[in-house]
Parts: sequence; structure tokens; C-alpha cells
Amino acid sequence: MTVPDPSDTTDLRSGPEINAALLDVLPLVGDWAGRGTGIRPATGAAFDFAQRVSFSHDGRPFLSYAMHSWLLDADGAVLGPAFRESGFLRPGAGPDQLELLLTSAAGLVLVFDGLAGDRRWEFATTAIGFSPTAKQVAGERRLYGLAQDDELAYVAELALTPGGYEPHLNARLRRA
Repeated sequence: MTVPDPSDTTDLRSGPEINAALLDVLPLVGDWAGRGTGIRPATGAAFDFAQRVSFSHDGRPFLSYAMHSWLLDADGAVLGPAFRESGFLRPGAGPDQLELLLTSAAGLVLVFDGLAGDRRWEFATTAIGFSPTAKQVAGERRLYGLAQDDELAYVAELALTPGGYEPHLNARLRRA
């Protein structure tokens, strides 16, 4: 039996045509890489990280999402792998509404409700699932935006208790 290769693409010039339902997220399609800073909510400790993000499609009405990150030392050298997550970005029920479904290697399953704006996308969790060994969080909010020079910037806030959102991550990524 022959198993076909996946037809996902991050290049809008090749592969299947992007589904018309994804026009609100069309600028996100691609491979992105860059650096950012973070704050550990439980301790307040700051850290630097490098990151790769991919938004791909196969012609159906959703984007596949994958993110890998690495901790960096003070000089920018890679210390080792850090957070990793994958999921799907889908159109929501109404105009400009989005759904983001993520699973992390840390044992979290996050469901976000989102809104597409002009070169920006906002998301807030509506449901969170945990594996038995995962750290408990009460919520997360993310804001993605396209800055000048085709740069993808984002910030994330994390809540350890309901409504207690605090800054967690921010990064600037360039098309890879």
C-alpha cells in the first residue's frame, strides 16, 4: 500500500489553493523564526528564547500550526529545547471570528476564541484541559500582529488564577 505525502504548504505560490474561508488569516501562512523574552508567572524570572512557528494549509478550511522554542543564555547561545505546541486555526461561527486549538508537550490542551482585525489577531482561552502531570493554568490570551517589514510580533498573557492575567511571552518573528 502506498501512503501519500502530506500536501501541506507554507508557500502560497505552490501546492493546493488556499480555502476562501481563510482569507482573514492569509498573511499568517508561512514559516516564521525569531527571538523573544518571557517571564515565568510562578517566579517572575525572566528568560530569552528563540522560536520557529509554521502556519500551513492543505486546501481545507483550517491552518495547521506548529511551534518549537529553545531557551537562550545571556549571550544568545541555545541552552536546549523549550516549549513546543501544535494545533489548528479555524474560521469561527461569524465574520472575523476564529478558533485556535492547541496541544502542548507540557500536557495542556487549549481552546481559544479569536477575532481577526486589520493585520492583527486576538485570542483568549475558552476551555483548558490538562494531563495528570501538567501545571495548572486558568487562562491565556494572545495577540498576533504584522509589523513593518513583514514581521510577525506577538504577546501572550497567562493567568494562574481566574482573571489574574500577567505578561508571559513576547517575540518578533521574520519569515524564514
